[in-house]
Amino acid sequence: MHAHADHSHSHDLSHGHSHGGSSDCHGLHDAHGHHHAPTDFGRAFAFAIGLNIAFVAIEATAGLLYNSMALVADAGHNLSDVLALVLAWVASIAARRPPSGRFTYGFKSSTILAALANALLLAVTIGAILIETFHRAMTPQQPEGMVMVIVAGIGVAINALTAMLFMRGQEDINIRGAYLHMAADALVSLGVVVAGVAIIFSGLWWIDPLVTIMIVGVIAWGTWGLARDSLTMGLLAAPARIDLAEVKAHLASFDGVTAVHDLHVWPMSTTETALTAHLVMPGKPASDSFLRDIADTLQARFGVGHSTLQVESGENPCSGGC
Repeated sequence: MHAHADHSHSHDLSHGHSHGGSSDCHGLHDAHGHHHAPTDFGRAFAFAIGLNIAFVAIEATAGLLYNSMALVADAGHNLSDVLALVLAWVASIAARRPPSGRFTYGFKSSTILAALANALLLAVTIGAILIETFHRAMTPQQPEGMVMVIVAGIGVAINALTAMLFMRGQEDINIRGAYLHMAADALVSLGVVVAGVAIIFSGLWWIDPLVTIMIVGVIAWGTWGLARDSLTMGLLAAPARIDLAEVKAHLASFDGVTAVHDLHVWPMSTTETALTAHLVMPGKPASDSFLRDIADTLQARFGVGHSTLQVESGENPCSGGC
């Protein structure tokens, strides 16, 4: 794995545009700060997916053979996370493709679509597990507690190891999601181990479906958080970590800027943020170095990697475009 440094650059544009009632817009400049591609987790994804697919097959088979819905539910949870890892990996690869044709931003937003798809996938998993649990509860069978302890114990180790692979890169919602899913899986598997021990000593079959319901609760809690974050990103909401009032005040604090309007901040991907704004500067023209300085401070202070700034004189209203 390797990381890339960020850089910024600035250049002039020769065109303009207007907004109703706005003033003369001359000296239109574009200042960009671009992120390189995020850290490559390709090997981590490949290892985690291969390891977890093997374990899911073993755990589901053991659950069905030894009448443990808790093991089947845990396997279903793990399977949904494997598919989530696949989606996140594919999205991270797509995000690295350069812009082309109509896709002027490239395929960066595919990471947001992957996060949303993962949330939907988890919701389907919850429904499937609940239906099977209800069916098993109607025809109760005694699960094998020792098998539950052994298989789920292996799951604790595998999921903990997988989670460690994604401890870095938490600023990416897909990497953070992978880490949280694997960490939650380790805790869920630990719960199955405890349930297996309880069944060995008590012989109570209903402990198994009870633990299954608890596992579903854990999945539902994680799904809600992921769905909320991915939906807000899909709707191009400004990242929660960015205070728009603070950004506007920051832009207005630069020498010569008398007003800031049409400020927009949105996620280009799960790791990159874009910004556009109009700066009213009636008495001082904006130089390239001035715009570069603003782009650099937006990058350093707010994590905005791609900023586009339009400078207006604020003297005369635009008529039919600037």
